[in-house]
Amino acid sequence: MEQKKGRTAEVIRFALTGGVCFLVELAVLILLKGQLGIDTLIATPIAFLVSVILNYILCVVWVFRGTKNQGAGAKAGFLITSLIGLGLNELLMLLFRLILGEDAVILTLGGREINMYVLNKCLATLIVMIWNYFSKRAVLYRKAKQ
Repeated sequence: MEQKKGRTAEVIRFALTGGVCFLVELAVLILLKGQLGIDTLIATPIAFLVSVILNYILCVVWVFRGTKNQGAGAKAGFLITSLIGLGLNELLMLLFRLILGEDAVILTLGGREINMYVLNKCLATLIVMIWNYFSKRAVLYRKAKQ
């Protein structure tokens, strides 16, 4: 029972961390694409990198408690899973761009237009989030047990 409570708390911490990182990533993407006009497929990995750095710090300090003192192997594992997540994210953004487009205005909030690439990013993030949880948990805890 105690282990189940611990896992539930961990999932909640992961979701909160993911939410914060997503908002940071989305803000950077909107700045790069929406304000500076950088192509989505270039802006996406830059925004993702900013988010991954923040995510790593929060995961080892707060989400997966007891994994702070990981060696180079765990850090490399985290990096590899993040790079796979980046590739998946980029592939999904390209796929959604081809299928759904990216420049159509889908919503206007307070005089600000929300374009399709924002929805594409939200969809990609939901899919990559599942990958991130299971892969990072496996990497950080596998190394913590050794």
